[in-house]
Amino acid sequence: NATSYRLRVEGMVDRPLSISLADLKKFNEVGVVATLTCAGNRRSEFNKDKEIKGVPWGSAAIGNAVWRGVCLSDVLNLAGVKPGARHVWLEGLDAVKRDAHTISFGGSIPIEKALDSRTTGAALLATQMNNKPLTPNHGFPLRAVIPGYIGARSVKWLGKIVVSDRPSTNHYLASAYKLVQAPDPLSWNEAGPLYRYPINGAICLPENNAIISAGKTRIRGYALPSGRADCKIKSVLLSTDSGRTWEQANLEKQQNPYCWQLWDAQLNLLPGTKSIILRAEDTSGAWMPQRVAWNYKGYFQNAWYRLPVNIR
Repeated sequence: NATSYRLRVEGMVDRPLSISLADLKKFNEVGVVATLTCAGNRRSEFNKDKEIKGVPWGSAAIGNAVWRGVCLSDVLNLAGVKPGARHVWLEGLDAVKRDAHTISFGGSIPIEKALDSRTTGAALLATQMNNKPLTPNHGFPLRAVIPGYIGARSVKWLGKIVVSDRPSTNHYLASAYKLVQAPDPLSWNEAGPLYRYPINGAICLPENNAIISAGKTRIRGYALPSGRADCKIKSVLLSTDSGRTWEQANLEKQQNPYCWQLWDAQLNLLPGTKSIILRAEDTSGAWMPQRVAWNYKGYFQNAWYRLPVNIR
């Protein structure tokens, strides 16, 4: 209910706050263009090595939007962050059923990310998506948008912010979203939480296993630079001969940092071509690797993208 909604800000602050949606309008409104991607985007590709746990996403667990709201840093500055604060917990209002338990969805981000006030990379308390009010599915009445971080850190239906000297104890930061090879307690405890996403990319057109006439064919897709500040896609390369030779795709209008880069290319597809391979590089020097080691939850699959095709 928008009229009764209050966002609580507490923990290591000088002035605990209870903020309504009307109160948020008193802050400066900012807009951020950012891509949100699931840490499990392209997870299904890991099944070629060994069965993975989790929703078998293809390459579409990702989206780009214009978000509008207020900087998280402005709210934290009003509350007054105490010395020694190291993390900001973001706690959602939704309840998640897990086995016999019901837990809330949440997580945390380092204090440096929370206090980043740069326009492109600012952590946002968003009330709008693509210049329209948030819908319930997208986090109404208020959600976090954390550019450069996995989608799980952009908590929807935000209810409480806690400033702390340690990471959140919420299951979805303390126990889930970790790179492990086996689900044993030692592996879980040794692994750290996932925050920044790596460079990635995919071919969106033509479709998987499409039947295509030989000759010139338009190829389109996206490439996502790693979630580092000021990082953009530098090049997208395509191969039709299993990586022996590569052709450079055309980058469409350059996007902002923390955004996917759309691209297209005209490739001469020959009879006998079995797949089109994509790899990309960003301005930080990061490349999509040829192969990524399997992990138990299927996170961060960003190996060369391989699109099987059938050429007549």
